Amino acid sequence: MRTIVSLALGMILIAALAVTAAAQKPVTLSGKITCAMCDLKTEKSCMTVIVVKEDGKDVTYYLDEKSGKANHDAICDAGKDGTVTGTVSEKDGKKYITATKVDFKK
Repeated sequence: MRTIVSLALGMILIAALAVTAAAQKPVTLSGKITCAMCDLKTEKSCMTVIVVKEDGKDVTYYLDEKSGKANHDAICDAGKDGTVTGTVSEKDGKKYITATKVDFKK
């Protein structure tokens, strides 16, 4: 009986790790990098976001604090097209991207 329980718990652990690894796969988002307050008027303070088209709808991803601050001066007055590479997560109904790379189109 112990063996069966141990095997079952092991299988559950492996499945959980596989789901976590799949969720952490880096993605590249392309769209308009802009300010959620100044341009989109959706926040009460400046926040760097990228707006992408998904299934014909605009979807907003908030950049993590570090990369958001590092790139905010370039987009606060006017958004720019570009790409953001990183891992995506969701919290409180909002999508976030922990960026490893931010590129603006020239």
